[in-house]
Amino acid sequence: MKKFCYTFFVALTFYSVKAFGSEAGMPQLNPEFWTAQIFWLLLIFFGLYLIIWKVFLPKITFTVENRKSKIVNDLDESQKLKDKAEKKLEEYNQIIENAKKEAKKIIDENKKKLDQDIDSKKNKFNKQIEDEIKVIEKEIKILKKSSIEKISSIAEETATELVKQIVDSSVNRSSVAAAVNEITKKKTEKYS
Repeated sequence: MKKFCYTFFVALTFYSVKAFGSEAGMPQLNPEFWTAQIFWLLLIFFGLYLIIWKVFLPKITFTVENRKSKIVNDLDESQKLKDKAEKKLEEYNQIIENAKKEAKKIIDENKKKLDQDIDSKKNKFNKQIEDEIKVIEKEIKILKKSSIEKISSIAEETATELVKQIVDSSVNRSSVAAAVNEITKKKTEKYS
């Protein structure tokens, strides 16, 4: 408003003083038309001022306020959504952490079960091997005894035949058997 008053005062000053170039024929600079020009200038500017003040400014203010409230509401809602998303992310991370712990627990339990199963099968296998070794050792002992007896009978027959061929007469089979048995006993005691 101060600017308007200042402008009005300057315009009146120019009205009273002769302006440069008014005599050259420009009607805007001719002081006799200045009053009408100022009147229409003031009327148009006041009219525009009133139209802007009463019609456009409330619409602009309403639009700005609506936009401001919409932005504030959107920011509030986005903050709520952000908080919800952070909570969901925390829940998701917690679920993942729990799943990892559960998986580790299951893996550890299964590993223990597998180790126990392996140990039991290993013990069972070792026991089977020991049992088979005992059976084989018995069979070997039996085989040794039977082979010694067979060897003794073969040795008796061979010795009898050799002596018969060397001496050219028949030999007492019981004395050859006694000699072979004595030698075999000494040899078997050595390897037993």
